Amino acid sequence: MTDETESGFAELDLDRAQRRGYPEAVLCHGKTPGQVGAIAATLREHGARTLFTRATPEHARAVRTELPDAFYADDCGLLAWPPQPPQPVGGQVLVVAAGTADHAVAREALLTARHLGRPAELIMDVGVAGLHRVLAKQEALRAARVIVVVAGMDGALPAVVAGLVAAPVVAVPTSTGYGAAFGGLAALLGMLNSCAPGVGVVNIDNGYGAGHLAAQIAAPA
Repeated sequence: MTDETESGFAELDLDRAQRRGYPEAVLCHGKTPGQVGAIAATLREHGARTLFTRATPEHARAVRTELPDAFYADDCGLLAWPPQPPQPVGGQVLVVAAGTADHAVAREALLTARHLGRPAELIMDVGVAGLHRVLAKQEALRAARVIVVVAGMDGALPAVVAGLVAAPVVAVPTSTGYGAAFGGLAALLGMLNSCAPGVGVVNIDNGYGAGHLAAQIAAPA
């Protein structure tokens, strides 16, 4: 079942949760606050659990006009309604970020996994420039069902993590880096060329996509 908003600019996939087991997400980037607010009003009428990604404070205000209790994480631009995640089930999702500059993308992955019903935790600032930092986290790494690794610059951290654990690794290249990083392209290519098996790669800065894939991998059997 779909539902078209009154102005005809959006057709919502309200059956997605029943069809795929996961609710729809609304990408706010490129939409006006008014459009996002109208979408939120339609979702409220149907009581549909939804994530809003890449939401600016203006988008958040528009959503909260229609969904006053919506959760908003301004550090990564993610809104969730209802505000509380479902009761977590399935395996542990662990999100690992190379540096503080990768925080926003890592948080998007973390909150996506949580609001899709998985237990999820975050480890920050364990990049390969100080290899002892990630080696000190091996107990947590080996307890995870799936690990999301977020890194910019040379994108080396996912291969290191994959070499330490049995769990699958979802690699997220970020646009963090100087000129020759080419806005995350260097990290993307490095991750695609990982010599450690078991690494899957999502698009640059795509924390939502990584969190969603991790939630699917860690779903109850």
